[in-house]
Amino acid sequence: MSANRTDIADFSYFLAITRHGSFRRAATELGVSPSALSHSLRGLESRLGVRLLNRTNRSVTLTAAGQELCDAIAEPFARIDDARDALNRFRDSPMGRIRINVAGDAAALLIAPVMPEFMDRYPEVEIDIVSSNKLVDVVASGFDAGIRFGGTVPEDMIAQNLSPRVRWVVAGAPSYFERFGTPNHPSELKDHRCLGVRLGNDQIYRWEFCGPDGNFDVAVPGQITMDETRPMIATALLGGGLIYGLEPIFAEHLESGRLKQVLSDFSCTSNGFQIYYPSRRLVPTGLRLLIDLIKEMKPMG
Repeated sequence: MSANRTDIADFSYFLAITRHGSFRRAATELGVSPSALSHSLRGLESRLGVRLLNRTNRSVTLTAAGQELCDAIAEPFARIDDARDALNRFRDSPMGRIRINVAGDAAALLIAPVMPEFMDRYPEVEIDIVSSNKLVDVVASGFDAGIRFGGTVPEDMIAQNLSPRVRWVVAGAPSYFERFGTPNHPSELKDHRCLGVRLGNDQIYRWEFCGPDGNFDVAVPGQITMDETRPMIATALLGGGLIYGLEPIFAEHLESGRLKQVLSDFSCTSNGFQIYYPSRRLVPTGLRLLIDLIKEMKPMG
């Protein structure tokens, strides 16, 4: 039995569901409703005469038949996507859609500053940006690429630097230091109110420092722990505690005097942001254009 046009469309829907493990997330990627996606899948299963997915209220998993179909059609569909995107080089105006998973700070420091210019240059390229500090499998989740700190990029990915090395600092509001004093050494942080940092893997971050005897880290006390920079800065500005993070994120507040940097002699630098994507696929035109523009504009220097 040969595949018809309806089968081809439903195959692409099926692959989106398997990538996300969710009808809702797959529907968001495809721009259709979850009910339409469910109807499509039921029709495909009916025509093929086999169940492809096990569906419950909490999960979507492949049956043995579904796994076999996925293994058989995933690569051909990927090649079709690559071939379609490769045709962009023959167009006067590139087009297409890319999805990127971006760490929160990278979205503010790298992506936002280049977006106005990108929209002007490439009006037919759509970018779907998911800003999250949670570590995700970009391939399984249907993203074309991810942006993270260099040390956290999966080893099986192709990676490119998007920023120079970054400096990590401790800062607080003048009102905080008036009330609690100023630490002169990281060891004194045990006597201070520190805003804890939850990493994308759910671990609590140990603040890292560099000193004359080498690098070391400190498990700071924290009544409050957050996983996103903006509420941390808002809390610090009100004198709620000391904050640890990227110097560029705090720059405007340090320049205005609303935050004051401390422990500068112990500040460390680390690898900057990298963009990464699967090595087995052609880089989509929109993604390549975005990478080139970030490197051209150098929003982080």
